[in-house]
This record gives sequence, C-alpha cells and structure tokens, in this order.
Amino acid sequence: MKFYASGKLPKVPSMYFIYGDGGTGKTSLFKKFPGKKMLMTFDRSTNVIESKDNIDTFIFEPDDMANIQSLVVGYLQRAIASGKYQAIALDNVSALQNFVLENIDDASKDGRQNYQKLQLWFRQLSDMLRSSGTTIYATAHQINADTTSLDGTGGYQPDMNEKTFNAFASMFDLVGRIYMHDGERMIDLNPENGNHAKNRLDNRTLIKAEDLLKTEKESD
Repeated sequence: MKFYASGKLPKVPSMYFIYGDGGTGKTSLFKKFPGKKMLMTFDRSTNVIESKDNIDTFIFEPDDMANIQSLVVGYLQRAIASGKYQAIALDNVSALQNFVLENIDDASKDGRQNYQKLQLWFRQLSDMLRSSGTTIYATAHQINADTTSLDGTGGYQPDMNEKTFNAFASMFDLVGRIYMHDGERMIDLNPENGNHAKNRLDNRTLIKAEDLLKTEKESD
C-alpha cells in the first residue's frame, strides 16, 4: 500500500480500450499516439503499419501459443523496463483470451476453475499495465450484447468472456466502441447506448476516432 498526501498523487498515463468490427480501423488508430510505440499483435493484422509510424512490432506466431502467457508478460516487462516506449498496444485481446484459455483448458478439466484462472491472469496483466508508467492501448472484436439502450435498441460488447473483460478493463480509463457512420470513424463512449463503454478522462460520450487523444477541453 502507498499513501499520498493531498495534492501529491502522481499523474498516471491513460489506458484506452477500443473494440469494434474488423476493418473499422482499430489497429491504425494506434498510429496517432505520440512518441515511440510498441505493438503486440495477436492476429497479425499489421498491414496498416508503416516505417514512418515509429512502431516496434511483436508478431506472435502459431508456435508461440503454447507459451503465450509467459511470452506476453516477459516481452511487456522488458519493454516497460527499457523506458523506450511512450505507448504500448495489445492488438486483438479477443484472440489473446482464446489462446490463454486453450492453455488453461489443457492444464485442467474444471471448467469453472479455468475461467477463474483466466480472469485472474487478465486482471494481473491489467494491473501490470496500469503500473507501467506508459500509455496503454488495447483492442478487441465486438459481438452483440445482451443489454439494450434506453430507446430499446440492442448494444455491443467486446468479444470476450464478460467477467474476463471486466477484470481486464477495470483498470482502463476509456472503453469505447468504434464504428463507421457516413464514412467517418466514430467512437461511442456512452454506456446508455447499450454498449460496454466508459470515459473517466472527460465528459465526452461520442467522438470522432481521430479525436481519441483529445480531452474535452482541448476539443472545444
């Protein structure tokens, strides 16, 4: 436990979680983050990354999947300790979840215990990212949610086990759904729309994707 006197609480870099359909620009959005960046991709969707983007990239191969937990943690720890990166991205956490669950399933036949282990691993991963002193960006695919908005329409949620998502995303400052509307990429941050969403950074509930890193004050 750490104690901070009033006014002495250190500012912590923000954490962003964006989910949506394929082709909505989740990966390319990371290029807008300033400084030197590191991308860890779990679905090898790297065609949008160019040398000018200043992004070091780890691409996980099929042979890596049996050891995915230790590899992810090990590479992240080294990247964080290096101090080289101003932002780190985990691209397609939906895929990462499936790889981790398969490893846990192979080790135990107790389904309920397996999901508890899955949730614990993702909570510990999120806690490590929160403590990294680095801006974090994570993406996931979307599925239809069981919730509805105030007007009765359906919503969306990340393609993850719900408790695992809650364990992982609890540390994130912003969770939003990216989608296309009239040719523009938009991000919904309003939980009242029936989607999993939150914004602890400012009061915006709907933004253009290109404005993700702007605060409400800056965008006025």
